[in-house]
Amino acid sequence: MIDERAWGQMVIAEALAWVGTPYRHQASRKGVACDCLGLVRGVWRSLYGSEPEEAGVYSKDWAEATGEERLLRAAERHFIRCSKDELLPGKLVLFRWRSNVPAKHAGIFAFPVKTEK
Repeated sequence: MIDERAWGQMVIAEALAWVGTPYRHQASRKGVACDCLGLVRGVWRSLYGSEPEEAGVYSKDWAEATGEERLLRAAERHFIRCSKDELLPGKLVLFRWRSNVPAKHAGIFAFPVKTEK
């Protein structure tokens, strides 16, 4: 079985292969176009073969329009939540623009966490 750090490096290597892919809302094709969720979906497909569920259609303002934590709920179905102290390269990260709005942006953590000595 592959360890978590080695798996994280595989995730990062695949994500870096998407560098230069243009942005396009709802897209998920390496070298063609993707959005933030499309990147995560594409990396997942590359490593697992198929997506665990359909993303469905989403508008650019879905979070503002609905106020639902759709992205967070989907992530919780397929990823294991970790604390900031457990954040390793290759982990999924979600962002919210303000504390009172739903998480709306996804990324893949690629930098090692610096620890105090």
